[in-house]
Amino acid sequence: MSFTHDGEGTPEAHWRLWEQERRPGDDLQVESLFDGRLPTRFLLLAAHPDDETLGAGALLARLTRDGVRCDVVVLTDGEASHPSSPTHSPGRLAELRRREVADAVQLLAPAARLSFEGLPDGRLRPEDVAAVLLRELGDGDDTLTLVAAPWRRDGHADHDAVGRAAADVCGGRDIALLEYPIWLWHWGTAEDQAADLDALSLHRLAAEDQERKAAALATHVSQTVPLSDAAGDEVLLAPAVLEHFSRNFESFFVTAGSSTFERLHRDTADPWEVAERFYEQRKRALTLAVLPRRRFRRTLEVGCSVGALTRELAAVSDSLLALDTSETAVRRTNEALITNPAATARLATVPRDWPHEDGPFDLVVLSETGYFLSSDQLDDVVRRITGSLDEDGVLLLCHWRHPIEGWELDGDAVHDRVRRTSGLVTLALHTEEDFLLEVLVPAPAASVARREGLL
Repeated sequence: MSFTHDGEGTPEAHWRLWEQERRPGDDLQVESLFDGRLPTRFLLLAAHPDDETLGAGALLARLTRDGVRCDVVVLTDGEASHPSSPTHSPGRLAELRRREVADAVQLLAPAARLSFEGLPDGRLRPEDVAAVLLRELGDGDDTLTLVAAPWRRDGHADHDAVGRAAADVCGGRDIALLEYPIWLWHWGTAEDQAADLDALSLHRLAAEDQERKAAALATHVSQTVPLSDAAGDEVLLAPAVLEHFSRNFESFFVTAGSSTFERLHRDTADPWEVAERFYEQRKRALTLAVLPRRRFRRTLEVGCSVGALTRELAAVSDSLLALDTSETAVRRTNEALITNPAATARLATVPRDWPHEDGPFDLVVLSETGYFLSSDQLDDVVRRITGSLDEDGVLLLCHWRHPIEGWELDGDAVHDRVRRTSGLVTLALHTEEDFLLEVLVPAPAASVARREGLL
């Protein structure tokens, strides 16, 4: 699609109908890209002044409000927006548009760093954009960096160049990338772009962020009202175009980087040395010993790592399903389970990928996993666990008690929260300086002696 501002374009009513008919579950949760955490840095690329507001203004507002470091890089000054203007030279337009984007970013994210590259408007080259992005990223740890850029197939040559460069750099550095469409809404339709739109994620906006976006968009006066009544000074973002950006959501094509845990397992054969450390061997032995039954029909393990505990749980289970967010961990666990056809590991991120269809379970194991979830995610997981347990099901928790850097919860907080929210009661509790090991069951709790008729 060759770019043009001309024509009436696709009406917003068409896109409202498309949004209403979308499948549930397609909303973007930024935290899900970073194992339940927010990014530490958000780097927003704009091909022209106003792209940052149109495409990701509300997300920028939300992340800066949440304390994320935000950097906005404007690649051109937008000096070619009105090439036939009789009243504004390219230099005057560039100066005007720089002021406008500075005002917009001040409204959206007052703490954000704004920088201008001054590359030629209408002649952006992917290699020049890539050089800027690589310089911005530097040599630091990219694990918690989120980049946003115009969509690589937006139909505007500059947008496409920025999107391609961002995709190449972020793919090479394994960085999470959001690509925002702008002109797609003008030239596209839901029918013609169905395949692309199926891959689109929607970021729902808080009312405060939506209001900030509207106020920021109003600062881009050179684009939203005519420069003058003269020919060549016509408005570029007509009301019909602006209507696409008054929605209660923003839209992104998401390319997720590897999770923290995938990087750990990919870089190290046994990240926590669970196979060799006596501490881990003893903890597994205590975990198996504290189970209130000799055998279980159907076991679910949430977070299996390399499968050391999984293999031992499989030995006391008629069937077992293990989940992990790392593809490498899942592969290694399945290698450890190769002699047990009734046990398998699967790639999944909870709570999103909870295996409802594989339940109910009479044993669920949450070992060294709960503090890698936010409080809200843990509450959701607990709801799913209790909804998936048999009436006599067992939930086993085991967690490290020392500080967990970079995460909201620690081991004690996980156990306290599960006790408060699960409706289950503690059957057994083993407490050491280093870890908590706890068995929870539906009330009333029957001890092992009672189950065996000794009382």
